[in-house]
This record gives sequence, C-alpha cells and structure tokens, in this order.
Amino acid sequence: MNEAPEQPARVVAFSAPERTLQAQPAKPPRVLAVANQKGGVGKTTTAINLGTALAAIGEDVLIVDLDPQGNASTGLGIDRRSRRYSTYDVLTGEANLSDAIVATAVPRLYLAPSTLDLSGLELEIGQARDRAFRLRRALAPLNTLGGTKFSYVLVDCPPSLNLLTVNAMAAANAILVPLQCEFFALEGLSQLLKTVESVREQLNPDLTIHGIVLTMYDARNNLSGQVVADVREFMGPKVYDTIIPRNVRVSEAPSYGKPVLVYDLKCSGSEAYLRLATEIIQREKKLCAG
Repeated sequence: MNEAPEQPARVVAFSAPERTLQAQPAKPPRVLAVANQKGGVGKTTTAINLGTALAAIGEDVLIVDLDPQGNASTGLGIDRRSRRYSTYDVLTGEANLSDAIVATAVPRLYLAPSTLDLSGLELEIGQARDRAFRLRRALAPLNTLGGTKFSYVLVDCPPSLNLLTVNAMAAANAILVPLQCEFFALEGLSQLLKTVESVREQLNPDLTIHGIVLTMYDARNNLSGQVVADVREFMGPKVYDTIIPRNVRVSEAPSYGKPVLVYDLKCSGSEAYLRLATEIIQREKKLCAG
C-alpha cells in the first residue's frame, strides 16, 4: 500500500493584532474533555477521530494531548522531534499554548502535543495554589489573538483521575465519556461521575456531562447489547445515539499516524465518527438554544 508523503508539522502562526484596529470580541471555543479513568476504552481514538470528523464538516478543532503516553500526538502523525513545545511546557508556564500548537495533515485540525515529561507534572506543581487551573489559564487567550479561531477544543485525558484530568475538567465546558461495551462499564462510570460532581462543587460549577459514547460495540456479542441497554437505562438521554463499532480499520489507523477517516473513509468506524460529530453539533445547538 503506497503511503502519501508525510507532511512536516508546523507551528501555527498567530499574527499580532494591528494596533490601529479595535480588538474584536471572539467567541470562546467549546472545550470538551474526553475522559474516563479506565484504560483501553477508546479515549484517544475518540479524540482523534471525532476531531477529524468535526474538521471534515467545517469546524476548526484543537486537540490538547494531556496523556504522557502521547498517543494522540503519534496517532495524528506528529513525530516526537517535531514537538518543539508540548503541553508540559504549557502547564509549567514555560511556553504559551500558541507556541505548542502544530497543524496536522488534516485541514482545520490542530494539535497541542504531549511528551513523557507530563508524567512528572504533579510532583512539580502539586503544591502550587493554581495547580488545578493551569489548563484553563492556558486556554483563555486562544481566540483573542490573530490566526485560527477554534470552535472546539478536545482534551485527551490520561487513563486516571489525577491532576492532569482535574485540569481538563476544571477547564472544560463539558465531559465526553467514551465507554467500552464490557461487563464493568457501569462500575467505572459511577466513579467518574463522582469525580465530575466533586470538580463541579469545588472548581468548575458549570461543568456538565455532554454525553456518553459507547465504543467497541460487537453486534455478535450478546454482552455488548446488554451493556448498551444497561447504560441507556442508567444514563438516559446522556447517551449518544451513535455507537462506535469494533472495527479493525480503526485499530490499524494509528500505526500509520492517521485518523481512521483519512486511512479508510468508507469503513464502518469512519461513518460512525462522522455521525457522532453531527450528533454533537446538534446537541450543542440545543444547549445554546436552551
């Protein structure tokens, strides 16, 4: 299979506003934290492919990689040597977010990459009074500078309820929860909901659950169907109608540094993420109208 030549990552240019012009107010982006403390549920896969799907239908999207493993960065084809600045530098105050943002091969999709340095962040800033608000502060000036105006920011969280995830929740408008169709799905969801409630009470009173997306659904497995029914009964309308199927093309795509929508647009996984993006935008319109 012939691969297209890789496009080198480039830092997004943020031009300074002209002093003679009055600064125009810009609508802040909607910040969605893709979170679940359980590993292997499809957080990074969802962040990458949902971001790509949103970009494909005309939204300007920034993915913030907050996982020290950096899988979102690798899955979008951003080589480690291209990560001049990372989210670690942003959260420690060594760089602005605009310095870390790079363009991906997908038009309208940008990334703030991660490095392994993030794994030591909690030790470095754990005693700082503003430790839970570093990401919120970094995101605040996003659309006040010249350059790309992001409509969505997707924060890919690590598989734990640590300081990085708390930063994401403190900065987010809402949480998007990928939930694997497996036996212990509801048990993990209960723990996450308790954490969200705690963050809402102490750090971010406007935080909501945007929705729960069921992932890795296998129609041949009776257990998958039972999990879907149980989650819908427990969470009601918070569960998206779209279900992400278990699909080999979705699993293969990251090894090529591509979202599945670029790797194979016509596979069932790509079609599901496009439906999910449409559903999220429709839900956003209802939220704004309300």
